[in-house]
Parts: sequence; structure tokens; C-alpha cells
Amino acid sequence: MASAPQTGTLVSDFTLPGGVLTGDRFERRDYALSLQRGRPLVLAFYPGDDTSVCTKQLCAYSSGLEQFQDQDAEVWGISPQDVDSHERFARKYDLRMPLLADTDRRVARAFGVAAPGIGLRRAVFLVGADGTLRWKHVALLGATFQSLDTLARQLADRAAT
Repeated sequence: MASAPQTGTLVSDFTLPGGVLTGDRFERRDYALSLQRGRPLVLAFYPGDDTSVCTKQLCAYSSGLEQFQDQDAEVWGISPQDVDSHERFARKYDLRMPLLADTDRRVARAFGVAAPGIGLRRAVFLVGADGTLRWKHVALLGATFQSLDTLARQLADRAAT
């Protein structure tokens, strides 16, 4: 497994296909980390669409998007499923954040969260507006996830530094 970016270092750029549910439309496009500069970004790696813990995690983040938006941050969900799967998942649970398809796990490997047998580890990375990694949490087992409150607090704490 590759090593994850270290706190305080510049996060390597990547581009992944994805989409976001806006109204009744699922808008597909490519998402590039470099184009997000100027705003904080929460990267939420999750093992799979429409699975128990992942559904709870993404629903919690989606229903609390205003807490992220209040800090001018965006949240991207990243998993190995394709964009068609992401669209079904977003529509089923009314998820309102971009869901990105890392089908070859290239980005998961770059972040050190690719895991043999399970695909990838549940992980959250907070990328600052300047593109540096501000905070991360990589789960050992992935049966739980970082709460919305924890992420909002980490964003607020990191913005002050």
C-alpha cells in the first residue's frame, strides 16, 4: 500500500469522473483537485455505494452540507464504483455531493487507502484552500466513520491555523 500524503504537504493533483445530483438531474463531469484550489475540500473515501456504513456516512454528510458550505468547503465522495452506480446511489438516497469514480483505485493508492481484498479503507482527508493536507483519518476496519461534527470542527480548527 502506498503511503498517504502527510499533513502539511501539498496534495498531488488528480482528476476523476463523477457527478452530482442537482434537482432531478445528475450532472456528470470530471473533477480535478487543482480546480478546487481557493476552497477547502473534504475527500471522503468510502468502500462502496449502497452498503450499510457507507450509506449512513454519505447520508450524514449530504444532509449536513450546509455546515461545510458555511466554511466555504466542498465534500467529494470517492469510491471504486463507476459513475452509473454513483448516480443510482445518489438518486436512491438524495445525496447532494459530488461522487467520484476511482474505478482503477489509482487515487486510492496515491492516498494510501487502497486495501487488498476490501478495495479501499474508509478515510477522510481535509485539503486546505492552498492544496495542502490539513488533517486525515484512515480507518483500520471501516465499520465506523468520522462524524459530521468532527469534520466541521476539524475544518474550523484548521482554518484558524
